[in-house]
Amino acid sequence: MAEELTVLMRWLHLAAVACLSGGMIYGWLAAGAAAALDAEARAKLAERTAAAFRPLVVASIAALIISGAYALLSNPGHTLRYHIVLIAKLLLVAHIFAVAVLISRPSHPRRRRLMAGGAISSLVVIGIAVYLHRIF
Repeated sequence: MAEELTVLMRWLHLAAVACLSGGMIYGWLAAGAAAALDAEARAKLAERTAAAFRPLVVASIAALIISGAYALLSNPGHTLRYHIVLIAKLLLVAHIFAVAVLISRPSHPRRRRLMAGGAISSLVVIGIAVYLHRIF
């Protein structure tokens, strides 16, 4: 049973990362493409997509917190270097969570710029995660 739970938590973590970072990357690219629309149509599109993205943001953040805590607590014996790099990763993750919440709020004037920062940060976090997996 413990092995199945570990596999489920790992899948949940990866799926939530894919949804959150993929949503931001796609939103960033789609917002650039929507620049060709008139201002009113662009604003309506931005508001509708933000509203549709909001439940995914909440679910992904909850899944990442739960599955990340499970992964950390179920694998004791990490080195000091691991913990230092993990703290840097978690600070970037906090930034991504804040950006995700902000871009899913109605009428945010800098949504595209925030999505760009969140998308780039999420790719950096994925790289850090690969490194952490390597040194453990």
